[in-house]
Amino acid sequence: MKNVLRTTAIAAATAAVFGLATTASAETTLTIVSWGGAYSKSQLEAYHKPYMAANPDIKLLAEDYNGGLAQVKAQVDSGTVTWSLVDVELSDAIKGCDEGLLEVIDSSILPDGVDGSKAQDDFLPNTLTECAVGTIVWSTVFAFDGDKLKGDKAPTKLADLFDTKNFPGKRGLRKSPRVNLEWALMADGVPIDQVYEVLSTEEGVDRAFKKLGTIKDSVVWWEAGAQPPQMLADGEVVMTSAYNGRLFNAVFKEGKNFQLIWDGQVWDIDLWAIPRGAPNLDAILDFVKYSTDSQRLADQTKWISYGPVRKSSFSMVGDKVKPHLPTSPDNFKRALQNDFEFWADNNDELNERFATWLAK
Repeated sequence: MKNVLRTTAIAAATAAVFGLATTASAETTLTIVSWGGAYSKSQLEAYHKPYMAANPDIKLLAEDYNGGLAQVKAQVDSGTVTWSLVDVELSDAIKGCDEGLLEVIDSSILPDGVDGSKAQDDFLPNTLTECAVGTIVWSTVFAFDGDKLKGDKAPTKLADLFDTKNFPGKRGLRKSPRVNLEWALMADGVPIDQVYEVLSTEEGVDRAFKKLGTIKDSVVWWEAGAQPPQMLADGEVVMTSAYNGRLFNAVFKEGKNFQLIWDGQVWDIDLWAIPRGAPNLDAILDFVKYSTDSQRLADQTKWISYGPVRKSSFSMVGDKVKPHLPTSPDNFKRALQNDFEFWADNNDELNERFATWLAK
């Protein structure tokens, strides 16, 4: 900016005479970290591109990661924070805030809803936290290729994922205890509203791992969200867990005949969080405000079937997309909300046990 301020009157006059555009030599660069694939593309289209068009002095760089707080913690602890904004799961938003890894975000700075409602009233419950601002409702479901499994050979309910006798073949599951343990208990007969009550006991954890063990030899573990659709397309698995938005993209953008099973879906939200000590904090907060207004959240559904967390955004979502959102009434009949408090308290312990279980 110093060079810009020192631009001489002669140079300015020359530019005016010849119609030359004068631009700032300094450009603020923000690194926005997310999950990649169709999800990151939806953010690029709905948030990044229009924001940069409206703010030519800001450059947004997109980077992918596989979740968790390890990289955020490493940057904060080292005092060298290179990530500006990170798309996190709710449990990580809570944990990261408690551990002092994230900046506090005052929700009063967020814009009102398009209907005039205050942000605190417009956002769905639990989507605004001390250190994070919600963006989307997403869900983990499982799916199969409708061209390969048909009629009575096609699964229809969550229990079928664990039924290797009637539905033989490899299954794809995320390499994490999250969702897998909840699904194992549901498939073992635990009512949805009692899943976390049971999982909060030692006996419940044992029960979940025992049920998961019945299909362990048939599981192909995935880590990146782009893997499940590709695994289905390649025939590597007969069914797989996946993020609903990834499957939506494969079906509507790539023409795949993937069939989603919403029974037992585990739904969650994603949020923007700022690593503590990230430079250019004012610019980051400006992007947070922009990307979480009513219009931008509704626009994102044009690219992926994740539900906006603002109530005022719903009426702006296209009618063709609404049935494919996790919160659609038909899809929501047997849905479990991820218990962020449970995972914030038990994540490390269950991750360790899961790793030990995998190694056996």
